[in-house]
Amino acid sequence: MDQNTLVESRTDRRALAAAGVTVVLWASAFVSIRAAVPHFSPGALALGRLLAGSAVLGAILLVRREGWPPRAAWPGIAGAGVLWFGLYMVVLNWGEREVDAGTAAMVVNVGPVLIALLGGWLLKEGFPRNLMTGMAVSFAGAVVVGISMSDGGRSSILGVLLCLAAAVSYAAGVICQKPALRHASALQVTAFSCLIGTAACLPFAGQLVQEAAAAPLPALLNVAYLGVFPTALAFTTWAYALARTTAGKMGATTYIVPALVVLMSWVVLGEVPGWLTFAGGLLCLAGVAVSRRK
Repeated sequence: MDQNTLVESRTDRRALAAAGVTVVLWASAFVSIRAAVPHFSPGALALGRLLAGSAVLGAILLVRREGWPPRAAWPGIAGAGVLWFGLYMVVLNWGEREVDAGTAAMVVNVGPVLIALLGGWLLKEGFPRNLMTGMAVSFAGAVVVGISMSDGGRSSILGVLLCLAAAVSYAAGVICQKPALRHASALQVTAFSCLIGTAACLPFAGQLVQEAAAAPLPALLNVAYLGVFPTALAFTTWAYALARTTAGKMGATTYIVPALVVLMSWVVLGEVPGWLTFAGGLLCLAGVAVSRRK
């Protein structure tokens, strides 16, 4: 193995490890959100989470003295901040109030498919066969998990549209973020995107103050957890990995999240998954494995 191949291999392993941290923390966010949602409206929960994340990221920026991102990175940072950190978090919180978890999982998991398609088209990443095959397998697994977790109720049209809007804004945010990482560090892109998302959610400040005053301590701790770990840490490790691989592969990696949510709900909430849920989770993992093959 020559030196260049060895360096590429080490970089790929580090990116994969960073992506692993991201998906574990994003999966934990679903469990944490379920505990916080009864006490916070969608906009207030998003703003509280972003305020906590911005505080942590801002402190790290000051310690590391990374300063302002270059001008060329700002269009991507602004796009990711408004679409992903702002719009996505609000409409996803809202959508999950309107539809059951199974329907939400199926609709939101359109996002990685859109990332692969938009990345192949707009970012010129192409459409590798392994990636497309893995995406199809993982999406099928996400649908199976969604069906198995559905409560069998009638889905709200508004809720489905909101979850679809969340998927589209998530995909668009990733496509905006990828070019910004060519000019700025993962920390800079994440921190300033989070700050822009926070600014976009400031209209919900009044709701947040009222609801935080009435919320119990565990709900407040859940909001803090969401801001520090699934936001500040997980979005930074995501950006680190995204800078070192394609948007399509990173999107496919997030299909591990539904499988992890099933396991975490089992351990933390005592919700025992059925055999169909396990089968769907295994399909998600298999699809990700196929998509990551060289």
